[in-house]
Amino acid sequence: MGGARLCAGAVYPVGRSVAPSPLYIRRAPGGALAVGRAPPRREELQLWGKSSKAKEKKQKRLEERAAMAAVCAKVEAANKLFAFFPLLQLEDPLEAFPVFKKYDRNGLNVSIECKRVASLERATVDWAFELTKTNMQTLYEQSEWGWKDREKRDELTDERAWFLIAREPSARPVAFSHFRFDVECGDEVLYCYEVQLESQVRRRGLGKFLLQILQLVANSTQMKKVMLTVFKHNHGAYQFFREALQFDIDDSSPSVSGCCGDDCSYEVLSRRTKFGDGHQLPAAGHCGTCCH
Repeated sequence: MGGARLCAGAVYPVGRSVAPSPLYIRRAPGGALAVGRAPPRREELQLWGKSSKAKEKKQKRLEERAAMAAVCAKVEAANKLFAFFPLLQLEDPLEAFPVFKKYDRNGLNVSIECKRVASLERATVDWAFELTKTNMQTLYEQSEWGWKDREKRDELTDERAWFLIAREPSARPVAFSHFRFDVECGDEVLYCYEVQLESQVRRRGLGKFLLQILQLVANSTQMKKVMLTVFKHNHGAYQFFREALQFDIDDSSPSVSGCCGDDCSYEVLSRRTKFGDGHQLPAAGHCGTCCH
């Protein structure tokens, strides 16, 4: 028997090549294939074509979901940091990088620890909140967000929160960074929520050192970016992140995405890690967390 190979949306003669009336394969109601003398009508071919496109779209959605699941799995693994150091089983991941456990320069001598919020003493959490309020309340009140004690305390004590704490030899805390592993616009990222220093330890390189640790942790956990939000009217911080630390304005920032108009009081900044040059997944409606 001669004939053409089956393919969607085509006409299929399957009789002998010399037959005057070839047989045609067509899609019957319900999706089954049927053989007959009459060629498929145009609307049947259109439906067949639409069916193929629908299958392609479904397959693409499944691939995107699988990729997003892999991103979320990586974020979950990062939140169990010891998974990246299986031979060490460390409670403090900085134990794997002892050079970053101490900052001893520019007249400062502090030790640095990395802990989940659940492992911090209540007094340390209260200190972090009060320092943040002292440093940031006025800036928040100058923005569209406003300052709310409860919201900031809830943010600091969220179960996903990680902290870098810098302490003097007396164990008194003098600086901290609050960060999380998260998903932003389809990318697995380390998001820096706060970097706060007591006034007496500023302008001595400690803040930059804490951000360098975050970049190290992001690379160690295979995150694609370190991200943060900064108020435009916080000129010193904005200049510090953009110039001293080489952060770029992220594509998700309102000034780039246009999602909040031109009146937003903040920018979203980011710096890519060595894992950050891959394909970015399309955002599901908005740029935000999507693994929890």
